[in-house]
Amino acid sequence: MLLEIKNLFFSHRSDQKLFQNFNLKVEEGKIIALAGESGCGKSTLLNLIYGLLDWDNGEIIFDGKPILGPKQNLVPGEENMKLVAQNYDLMPYSTVADNVGKFISNINLDEKKEKVQELLKVVGLEEFEYTLPKYLSGGQMQRVAIARSLSVMPKLLLLDEPFSNIDFSRKIELRERLFNYVREKNISLIISTHEIQEVMPWLDQIIVLQEGRLIQNDNAEETFNNPYNQYVAALFGEVNVFTDEEKSNNNLSKNFWYPHEIKISTEGKEVEVLESRFAGSYYWNKISLQGKNLIIYTPEKIQGNLKIDI
Repeated sequence: MLLEIKNLFFSHRSDQKLFQNFNLKVEEGKIIALAGESGCGKSTLLNLIYGLLDWDNGEIIFDGKPILGPKQNLVPGEENMKLVAQNYDLMPYSTVADNVGKFISNINLDEKKEKVQELLKVVGLEEFEYTLPKYLSGGQMQRVAIARSLSVMPKLLLLDEPFSNIDFSRKIELRERLFNYVREKNISLIISTHEIQEVMPWLDQIIVLQEGRLIQNDNAEETFNNPYNQYVAALFGEVNVFTDEEKSNNNLSKNFWYPHEIKISTEGKEVEVLESRFAGSYYWNKISLQGKNLIIYTPEKIQGNLKIDI
């Protein structure tokens, strides 16, 4: 087991408890997402794992050795672990290439240059090799920080919202290159994200946090298809929620229905179309089922009264 958290207790203040008897195991070579709404503890958990915070009780064991907080470890972090936080911490008067190569030995400069070029390609910044950070956008600085963290080939890489400041077109390219690279190098990755759907194809595991509690820990398919509750389902986007009474009255098999799961049919429950709007690859529709508003996606614009299969 690469990382194990045992009976962890942590609070920012005595009256604000976040993690209470928290337990987690992470196997080597896995790509894992930490998911949950803002304030649920994603960034705090990454900081705890990296040793930037002292906890109240419990153990964090990495690669067979206990992690120490700042009270016991003057220099934070572990040799085989890297954290890319949201402040990037770049050297302002050094080029992009020098920032990426900061932790690489100078013994063989040709090898160092080759490694830096390889990492710049992973994050799509080859043309900015000689640029200073002050001329970069926030998203570009974020990519420099990611490349630098990979330069030492850590066993565990922690990324805190790594795509938050990156344009969508660049994000698509970066995520595939990054995930393929860490998979090829057998680097374990824990990534905190608000955009779980955008990284889902590469994930081995999704850890869902709610107010410091681990409420679901499954692979991506299981988490999406069988969310533990409404909170988990909503992390993947819009969701239609039925109470137990509504579920029973409509003879439904479950309480949570994603918009794409509700289909137009020739037989079924009668609904009224309230809105139908173009949304790119589908139409976004608001319909009324016995006074309850639902969201469904269809390939074409709909109107009037029709029937749905649910």
